[in-house]
Amino acid sequence: MFAGDAPIRDRPLPRFLDDADASKLLTAARALPELFDRVAVEILARTGLRKGEFLGLSTDAVVRIGEGDWLRTPIGKLHTDRYIPLHPRVKTLLDQWTAHRGEQPNTRLMFTDHGRPMPGSRVDRAVRNAAFAAGIGHVTPHQLRHTLATQAINRGMSLEAIAALLGHRSMSMTLTYARIADRTVADEYFAVSAQVEALYLAEPALPADAEGPNMRRLRDEASRRLLGNGHCSRPRDVACRYETICETCSFFVPTIVFRDQIQAQHQDAIGHGDEQRQKIYANLLKQLEQGA
Repeated sequence: MFAGDAPIRDRPLPRFLDDADASKLLTAARALPELFDRVAVEILARTGLRKGEFLGLSTDAVVRIGEGDWLRTPIGKLHTDRYIPLHPRVKTLLDQWTAHRGEQPNTRLMFTDHGRPMPGSRVDRAVRNAAFAAGIGHVTPHQLRHTLATQAINRGMSLEAIAALLGHRSMSMTLTYARIADRTVADEYFAVSAQVEALYLAEPALPADAEGPNMRRLRDEASRRLLGNGHCSRPRDVACRYETICETCSFFVPTIVFRDQIQAQHQDAIGHGDEQRQKIYANLLKQLEQGA
């Protein structure tokens, strides 16, 4: 039997949350009534710790290095030790938990329940509670690790830095996330698609005097936009005050996923001198900044 005779092993991609669901999860987690639930979800989402590493954190895990705070992880699954930079919000949550925990001389574990090590099921429940409150279905603690890695690689973080952050022993583990850099793939795909589509949609140009009144009428009819109960005959170069009707609705909710598109629409409105559209898109961008 040769190596080529063996069946090809499956290489499933890690399951992660997209930006919109990740934002909903953190927002919901911050409103949970139990302090441990808020701490668990936020730390897992912002550090990429494995569940076992999180539960194994010691009371002296937070250390000061230079001008920043770092989180020293315990020897875990791969018998590696590493330091993770601490987000200020995570540091605040850990300080709150330390005050809530109080003095427990019989254990050095940070997370305990009545003096005993916090069970893994308690972490599962915390993530499940946040996911339920966010209305995004079933989520596991390990998905938050995959989500952080995916967010990082989609925003340009190097594979070496991601490997150090997650504590990967080999780059082959980190390369898995290179296969799910959806934002990068999507941007390049649509850029190429636009060029290819132009080959099929380009209309042959006619001399200015070649189009008579009948041909112009036919072309205008062909460019009409179909609506619910008729057609819109507005010329393409004429603005319409209903173009942003949905964005002015009280039920419209902008999400961070569409920030780039909203910024592009805002710039387009500025370029056309359309003050009404400028105000609408500027207000949407302001809402996104306040909700970040």
